[in-house]
Amino acid sequence: MRIKIKFEYGCAVLAACLLAGCASSPVSKPLRLAAERDITFELAAKGPEAYKGSLVIWGGYIVDAVNVSSGTVLMVLDTPLAGADEPAPPETSTGRFLARIGKFLDPAIYVKGAKVTVAGRIAGWEMRPLGKIQYAYPVLKAEEIHLWPQEKPSHSALQLGVGVGF
Repeated sequence: MRIKIKFEYGCAVLAACLLAGCASSPVSKPLRLAAERDITFELAAKGPEAYKGSLVIWGGYIVDAVNVSSGTVLMVLDTPLAGADEPAPPETSTGRFLARIGKFLDPAIYVKGAKVTVAGRIAGWEMRPLGKIQYAYPVLKAEEIHLWPQEKPSHSALQLGVGVGF
């Protein structure tokens, strides 16, 4: 009987730890709960006006950061979000979106290629040049933004050394 209680308690603790690990999204709980997860970037890109005002969580890689009088506009290469709302690799991108942030973000920190997750409301779309074409960017009015830590390159090269000991 005593062993069974310890086993059940241990399983409960393990399950709680696993669930806590899965729920490590950087987006606040109220926004996560209110977000309309079925409105993906791909769906909204086909007609952002139909989803205007919808709260979504999108992410990807910064293409550009421009400061304007009302704050900062990030151009983001959209990618699907994986576990913990972290953007998938850039090769999975299906387009770009603009995130309007109502405060100054330093472009020396929010650099090209940095990974971000943005929670915000769809505000419509904006036409901008992309190369030699005009591109319709879905626009988010950001409520929260998370800048992911940059991954450090691994040093897998073999290093040999010679030393003398006394």
